[in-house]
Parts: sequence; C-alpha cells; structure tokens
Amino acid sequence: MKDLLFSTLKGYKKEYLPKDIFSGIIMAAVSIPISMGYAQIAGLPAVYGLYGSVFPILFFALFSTSRQFIFGVDAAPAAIVGAALVSLGIENGSKEAIQYVPVIALLTGIWLLLFYFLKAGRIVDFISTPVMGGFISGIALTIILMQIPKILGGKAGSGELPELIRHIAQTGKEINWLSVILGAGALILLRVAGKMIPKFPMAIVIMAAGVAATRIFHVDEYGVVLLDAVGKGLPKLVHFRFVGIDLRQALGRSLMIAAVVMAETLLSENNFAMKNGYKIDENQEILACAMGNIAAACVGCCPVNGSISRTSMNEQYEGKTQAVSVVAAITMALVLLGATGFIGYLPVPVLTAIVISALMNVVELHLAVRLFRVSRNEFYIFVAACVSVLVFGTIYGVVIGLLLSFVAVVLRATNPPRSFRGMIPGKEAYYDLKRNRNAYPIRHTVIYRFSENLFFANIKVFQTDIENSIKEDTKVVIVDAAAINSIDITAADRLEMMAENFERKGIKFYITEHSENVNEQMRKLGIGHLIEEGKVRRTILAALQDAGIPSMGTTAGADKARDPLVWMPCQLEIPAAVHAVHEAMVPAEEENTLEEFAWAFGDDAVEEMEKKVHQVMEQIHKLPDLERLADVGFEEKLKNWHSLGVLDEDEILRRMEMHLDELPENLRGDRKMILQLIEKRRRKIEQQLLLHHPEIVEHLKKSRERLEKRLEKQNPEEARKLHEWEVQIREKCRSGRRKRSNGRKK
Repeated sequence: MKDLLFSTLKGYKKEYLPKDIFSGIIMAAVSIPISMGYAQIAGLPAVYGLYGSVFPILFFALFSTSRQFIFGVDAAPAAIVGAALVSLGIENGSKEAIQYVPVIALLTGIWLLLFYFLKAGRIVDFISTPVMGGFISGIALTIILMQIPKILGGKAGSGELPELIRHIAQTGKEINWLSVILGAGALILLRVAGKMIPKFPMAIVIMAAGVAATRIFHVDEYGVVLLDAVGKGLPKLVHFRFVGIDLRQALGRSLMIAAVVMAETLLSENNFAMKNGYKIDENQEILACAMGNIAAACVGCCPVNGSISRTSMNEQYEGKTQAVSVVAAITMALVLLGATGFIGYLPVPVLTAIVISALMNVVELHLAVRLFRVSRNEFYIFVAACVSVLVFGTIYGVVIGLLLSFVAVVLRATNPPRSFRGMIPGKEAYYDLKRNRNAYPIRHTVIYRFSENLFFANIKVFQTDIENSIKEDTKVVIVDAAAINSIDITAADRLEMMAENFERKGIKFYITEHSENVNEQMRKLGIGHLIEEGKVRRTILAALQDAGIPSMGTTAGADKARDPLVWMPCQLEIPAAVHAVHEAMVPAEEENTLEEFAWAFGDDAVEEMEKKVHQVMEQIHKLPDLERLADVGFEEKLKNWHSLGVLDEDEILRRMEMHLDELPENLRGDRKMILQLIEKRRRKIEQQLLLHHPEIVEHLKKSRERLEKRLEKQNPEEARKLHEWEVQIREKCRSGRRKRSNGRKK
C-alpha cells in the first residue's frame, strides 16, 4: 500500500520546490472563482466549491501517478448533477439539494472503486489521438461557452450546445458593458502576456487589479457581478441521509458521472503525460478519482473531476509534481480559515477571463490543422468527437468517441497499405513499383504485398487487387505476407478458391514471408493442403526458384561481401519507352531519379540528396591523406553507397563533381584527383551494368544526359570547367592505357 501513496514525490528534487509552491498558490487562487461557480451549477451554495478544493485534492494527490494533473470541482459532473436536480424539481441551494448532492458524490466514488477493481482503465487503449484531441477540445469549448454569459454580466450557462447558445443569446439582450470591458480586457491581457511573458503570473495581477477596481471604483454599483462572500472555517463532515432519495435514480446518475470522471480524467491525463514525456498508471488514477470523490462527499461537496483548465495553467507555470496539489489544498485551507474577506470583492467577469484563457490553451487547434494536412479521415474523426461532446454532452461524447475509434480501425483494416513489388537493378530486395521509378516487375511474375491481417472485411480488396494485376503472360503470383499475422475463416476459404482458380489457368500461386503461426492457423482452418502442395513457401526467393523463374545467385567466383553489383537478379520487364517523356515536360530538380531518396522523402528528395552530397564532402575535408583515398578505393573509404541503387549512386557522384568548389583551400589543388576517383567509380558502375544488366546501360546513359542538361542550366560556368577537366582526365586515362598496352607488346 505504501508504494501507492504520493508516487510522484518519490525522489523529489529540492529544485522543484519553488515552482511547485508558486504553481500551487496560483492553482488555489484560480480555483476560488472556478470551484464556487461550478458548485452553484451543481445546486450547492458557492462555499462548497471551496470545500471541494481542500480534502478531495489532497486525497487525489495521495494516490495519483500523474505529475501535474489537478483535481477539483469541475464542469461536467457539476452540470450532470445540476440537471438531475432540475429533473427532480429540487431547488438550487435548498436543504434537499445539500442532502442529495453528497449522496451522488459518494455513489460516484463507489462506482469508481468498482471500476478500479475491474481494471477499467484499459478503456483508453481503444481511443485514438484524433478522438482524444476532439474529446478534450469539445469539453474545453463547452466550458468556454458556459462562461461567456458571465463576461456579458449574466450567469453561467449549462447543458449542451443548443442550450448554451440560447442562454448566450438571452444574456446578450441585457449586456452590462462595463462587465464586458473588464472581462474582455482581462482576457486580452492574459493572452498577450502568455505570448510575451509566459512565465509571469498575470492571473494573480489581474485578480489583484479586480479587487482594487471594486474597492476604489465600486464597479459593483454599475452592475458588475462580484463573487459571493463566504464565511470563515474549514468544512465539517456531513451525515449522509438516504431517506427520501430515489436510490435507483441516484445510482443511475452516479454511474453516468463516474463514467464521465473516469473517461475525461484518463483521456486528459494521458494527453498531458504524452506531451510532457512521462507515464501514468491508468488503473491507479481511477483509484485516485474514487478517493477524491469519497472525500468530496464527506465534506458535502458535489462530485469532483480532473480539471483541464487548471492543469493547463499548472503546465504553464512549470509545476513538477503533486506537491502543487498539496500546496493548493493548504493554501485553500488557509484562505478558508482567515482570508475569505477579499473573495467578496472579486469581479466575476475578470475571474471568468482567467478561466477562459486557460481553456483556450486546451483546445487542440494545432492537432486539427495537422490532421487536416496529413489525414482527412482522422481530421473528420477529430471534428466528430469534438462536435459530439458539444452537442450531446460528455457521456455521449465518450461513447461516440469509442465508436469512432473502432470505425477508424475498421476503415484502416479494410483499406490497408498494399503494393506490387519489383526489383531495382543492382539491388537484391523487392521494392514498391509505384514509389520507385527504377524498380521493374520480374518477367511473367506478380509480387503483391498486403500490410494487414486478412479477414472478412478486406479479403475482397486483396482478391480484386491480385486478379486485376493478371496479364496474358503472367505465370506466377506471389503474395508477400510478411505483415499478415492472422487470417479468419472467410479469408481462408477465399485463399483456397483463388489457389484453385489460378491452378486452372496455369498460374502458380504462392504465399510467402509470413510467420509460423499463420501456417498453424491455415491448418486449423482447413487449408493446410496448400502447404503440402508447395503453395506456401518461406521466402519470395524460394517461391521464384520453385516456379522456375531465374532467381538471384552469384556468378562464378563472385564475392557478394566485396562487390554486391555482381549478383545476378531475375529478368526484369523494362519498357522500351521508359524514357519517352520529353525533358521539357519535367521541371529541373523535380524529376526524382534517386530511388532511395524518392521513396523515403517524396517531394523533398532533391533537398535530401544535396544534404547527402554535403555530408560526403565533409568527410573528404576530414581525410588526413588524400593519396590514401585513391589506394583504398573511393567507395570503400567513404562508405556512403551501401544503401543506394546503381542509378542513385551515379547521380550522387555527378552532383559531387558540381560541389568541388566547396573544398577547403588546402584541398583545392586535389580537385582533379578527386574527379579521377569519381570518374573511376562511374566507369565501374557502367562496366558492372554492361556485364550483368546490359538492358539498363541505355537507361543509365539517358539518365546521365538529362542530368547533365539540368546541371548545366543551374551552373553553366562550373559545368564548363568540369567538362574541360573530364576531357583531360579521359585523355590521360587513354594515354595510360596505350602505354601499358605497348609495354605488354614489348
């Protein structure tokens, strides 16, 4: 049990203390207007909001594993309790309300204890980031809309979006303009200070200014609402009275509140934990919420919840541990004991501005913008979750959010990443044909990769993709099932049917690269005969060999470790008109001819390619002996070619030539030597292709011609100099070969 208590204070560092104390005082100050307002929404006298900011916060901090989350009287539980009172015809602030509300808080705590024992915290594992962001943003926007009427000079709203808008419209008919000026002015100051001086406690300054405005200018005489004055003294323990309370109705309401507290707190805590790089124990947090609500019930308060707005402010003031909550609770206790006098001078619109400013930081607008740019489907899920909370309320927002998360999983599973694969000359792996311009299909062969488990909802997509890829000369179909970890009975039946259909057409069908457990599933599902018939192979290479397709192997005497270019790949289907596109149709620097870069970086391929060139140039700068560079071999010394294809490397080398003017002064005289090394490597590439892939040589030459034209346009003077040097180098090489030839003849 000891390990459960004050876990965030273990290993406490003394340098945390100043910020924790400061942030705790801020939390207590801000909690005064917030908690008093929500207590009134829940049907209690305002002072009970302050009672709910002492012991409930302490008990939550005692059990919580979240470093920065702040607990207290909050909007969602208060709104649900307030709605229950209205439906029961109980008047706000009455004896019946004071009797009924603590019972709801007690039952809420009991439900949360049950959730703790059932380990219900795992529910958050099924909620995606868009749903979480939309949910949190919806709650924040709801509370902001609740607070707006207080800026206008009226009372806080309640309910969902239609009721809130209607209440704002009604309040707008009788606006107190001084209240608007105070509230709007305070909000503007807070937002500007948050940008310009984020660490400055502007909220405290504004509260002090509000008290001064009341004492000096008597703003209350002009219709500005002030907080209710409260009496001194700590809360007393209550005696629960169940007489006259419909327990069945109370149990239903409290279950709804418990679900909201659990979902809202866990979602919010996980959000803050991810942003700030720490982990929480979800189930332990449910226990902390349960103890906080039981403590709230014992002092007569309404159900309590995690507060997004106060946690956001705690994050702003860099509170490090739950010592912030302890300081906040002690500060609130001191206020109740002897400093309640100033509360009655605090203008409501000023304090409302503080709440709204904190909530504006909670709205995940940046996440919405990011999702809109990168994933429209997830953006729509974010919006749907946000709107659900706004329109239907928190409890329905949780349910809809969970449903949206499952819908997102199903949509992703039914339309997974998938591709047809081929090979890049000079490389031994299999590449996506769409993403790699220099990858070509293996002749008479279809290789298809499906990156999702196979089940009833996506097997049709799987089958249609493969069947639509079949051509008249197709002899082999190979499924790369490396990402498939399970299949269901519908998928198993369809695989069997596809194998039979292909066999009738004379096409060999293989399933490859998957884990052993898929074979076990196939046997259990009644298609183990596919394994016995040789239609299931461990690797793509094994399937190619079984099908009689010329497959990779080394030439006689070749050493793969020393020179991977001598490996013999399969015969590839390279279109005769692969270079038929006229250069004028392709803007300079937009033609991605570097396969690895084009695949990895898309539209940023050229920029990343230039970074690679600069990295190589920096390595040349650091070489202590340039002569040794020639001895050991250019590519071996720099070790930059292990991940590049043949055509990729050739273009990198040509671009290096264009950057030789970046060499330091002491290496300027060695530019011709470096050029010789580059040309030597480029000739070696061409010779290797001519030996093993003659069909690619013409491709290489045309690729070089297009590159030369592009580079000449970019830097004609440097291109001219390089051309002159290359002519000299080639002539020197030819002269050297003639001398060696004449020597052998002699």
